[in-house]
Amino acid sequence: MLTEVIATRYVTPLREGGSLPGIVEADDLGTYVMKFTGAGQGRKTLVAEVICGRLGQRLGLRVPRLVQMQLDPVIGLGEPDQEVQELLKASGGLNLGMDYLPGSIGFDPLAYQVDPVEAGRVVWFDALINNVDRSWRNPNMLVWHGDVWLIDHGATMIWHHNWPTAQSAAAKPYNASDHVLAPFGPDIAAAAEALAPLVTRELLTEVAADVPDEWLVDEPGFDSTDALRRAYVDALLTRAATVHERISMQAQAKAPSKPPGWLTDHLPEWPHKTKKKSDS
Repeated sequence: MLTEVIATRYVTPLREGGSLPGIVEADDLGTYVMKFTGAGQGRKTLVAEVICGRLGQRLGLRVPRLVQMQLDPVIGLGEPDQEVQELLKASGGLNLGMDYLPGSIGFDPLAYQVDPVEAGRVVWFDALINNVDRSWRNPNMLVWHGDVWLIDHGATMIWHHNWPTAQSAAAKPYNASDHVLAPFGPDIAAAAEALAPLVTRELLTEVAADVPDEWLVDEPGFDSTDALRRAYVDALLTRAATVHERISMQAQAKAPSKPPGWLTDHLPEWPHKTKKKSDS
């Protein structure tokens, strides 16, 4: 189960995302990016964040730590922004927090290199969870202390918006042509060999158990939250075994072009290489 903390101060909104997450301080003295139940995307976004974020962590990918965050709407009374006030008022109770990575910057494929092994693991993982939001337009990756971190998994597992299609959706291909890491030659076969055996029913059951019951109640077609959790497990387990065979990538995908020499000749080696696990 995710650790539970209490939000003590709303610091500032993050306007990059459509859900208007915010930086929040908590009673454990930590600082988090909070995602709200009252946001327009609804609680299924938070369910996806928990299942996919925890799964990524268990597979050895870098995903910020997740916590449950209790929010008292009174925190928003002093906010001058009316939109933020309304969001906080609509989100009283349990929300989701993820560790804030101070000093991190957005991943830019023109500035950083990712080795084929790590790129393959990220692409395979995104194919498993059917992540449609890791393109070069919106990478949803951060570079922190030289490492790549994966964030924002709310737009994944799109089948949970229409459960009758879940099993057929699990068999669909994944087009990675637009993936931000496609130009780095992702080693999909190596990723599948290393990661697919780890995606067991036991692991997925543990991951799904981290989702709070109140985010799963009243789902049409399910008589209990446990039944809904099993549906998530079944869909991901079915997909994990063979999804690597259905990842397509355009052959013409090329590495990003370098900026002109006059701009970079005085700088260290470019693109900057992100650290491998052995470096950390």
